[in-house]
Amino acid sequence: MKKLIIVSGLSGSGKSVALGTLEDCGFYCIDNLPVNLIEPFARDLSVTNGGFDKTAISIDCRNLSGKVDLFSQTVEILNQFHIPFHILFLNADSQSLLRRYSETRRKHPLSQTSGLPPAEAIEKERQLLASIADQADLVIDTSRLNIHQLRELIRVRVGESEGQQMSLCFTSFGFKNGVPLDADFVFDARCLPNPHWEPALRPLTGLDQKVIEYLKELPQTQDFLDSLLHFLETWLPDFQKQNRAYLTVAIGCTGGQHRSVYLAEQLGKAFGDSTYSILVRHRELQ
Repeated sequence: MKKLIIVSGLSGSGKSVALGTLEDCGFYCIDNLPVNLIEPFARDLSVTNGGFDKTAISIDCRNLSGKVDLFSQTVEILNQFHIPFHILFLNADSQSLLRRYSETRRKHPLSQTSGLPPAEAIEKERQLLASIADQADLVIDTSRLNIHQLRELIRVRVGESEGQQMSLCFTSFGFKNGVPLDADFVFDARCLPNPHWEPALRPLTGLDQKVIEYLKELPQTQDFLDSLLHFLETWLPDFQKQNRAYLTVAIGCTGGQHRSVYLAEQLGKAFGDSTYSILVRHRELQ
């Protein structure tokens, strides 16, 4: 069965890294395919013995040229030829994007074409690509990821997910650093006792045995975990029925060091024997 990934996202968020990673995973990658070539490309891809088994194309503000409806036309063309596809959208906060442009000394594409200052160009592009982000199967927030972490995340979640059911990612984070932009569900664990206030546990994390034992012995921690498991076990099959290929569950506490880390690990273990492809990430520990 042929596999098509559409890669999109904000300029500077890592689209080139994503395409390079997919190429390493055996995808034939096309960067910035002109919109008027989408139809002949789809026609060739739809032929049983034509095209490539695994293909990835990027679509960004250069393709759209300020016309949001062009992406909808692309989706209609792919549906017309009955080509199954997934959309990968790379996001990042504006501060991170501005820092990257400053470090590389490159101009934003919209700054080149319209003369906008970088900050305004980023916000205009964010609005331009909003409809694509809303339709994305998988959104990855690259604000706090380096190149190596992004490559590994894409390889695990996209490049090696063939033949598996829905990819399920459990992410821990700290609310003081903001909610992850790529979360489908966000659960707040700040209602649980905080190991931070135990002097012996403060320098440790939810991966350390002493913290694990501390949280495990608290009845409210087990009640919280049981509630999460009941919710996910009840509703994940319904999301799978809607042909969801990717789902990200984020668990947050104040600093993202203890409670959220412990809970993400426990959820990953609870679903370890399921048919889902499981990934556990700890944003603040990276």
